[in-house]
This record gives sequence, structure tokens and C-alpha cells, in this order.
Amino acid sequence: MATVAENFSLRPNHKKKFRAPVVKEIMKKVLQQKLDGQEYHPDNVTNYTKEIADTICARLKEVGWDRYKYIVQVVIGEQRGEGLKMGCRCFWDSDTDSYAEEMYTSKQLFCVATVYGIYHY
Repeated sequence: MATVAENFSLRPNHKKKFRAPVVKEIMKKVLQQKLDGQEYHPDNVTNYTKEIADTICARLKEVGWDRYKYIVQVVIGEQRGEGLKMGCRCFWDSDTDSYAEEMYTSKQLFCVATVYGIYHY
């Protein structure tokens, strides 16, 4: 029988750390699956963003990075040739926590997905 002390770890095993390239590939596949062939409709954007965020989160859970919490942000906009600037600031443990982002563009719309992986001590 394992005790609490045996299971507690302040740092994840190096094989169980949040890996941005793995997350980017998951996001890329999800964005292509959900948005290829879609047109921008303001009434549907809320549903698209929720569905994409939920799918990304579910796929991240399948990776098996124990004790990580995920924040998934998805922004969809109409492609009009205008610029978009996004920024964030995070106070976290740079040894265990990280983020990844992926962008999808088509003639009709653009989408930026960001995932923050936070290790729960």
C-alpha cells in the first residue's frame, strides 16, 4: 500500500513534463479538423470556440501528464486583413509550467489557440 509521502512529488518526471511541441501538434490537428471548410458566422463563433477548447483539453488529458492543470483559450475572428496582437503575463514555476500556441488561418477566418500547462504541487 502506497502512502501519501511516497506519491507526493514537487517536480514531474522529465518524461511527464508539459511539452510544447506535443501540445502544438494536438492543437494543429484539432483546429484543422474543426475549422477546415468553415465560414465565419458571428452567431456560431461562441460554439466553435467552446467545442475547440473542450476537444483540445480532452486530447491533452489523454497524453497522461499527471497533476497538470490546463487553461485553454481559443479566439476566432473574421479574416479582414487586419492585424491582431495578443499578449499574456504569467507568474509561475518556469521549470514545470509552460504554454503553447497555434494559429489557423483561412480566407474566411483566423483562430488562435493557447494552452497553459500548470503543474499542481
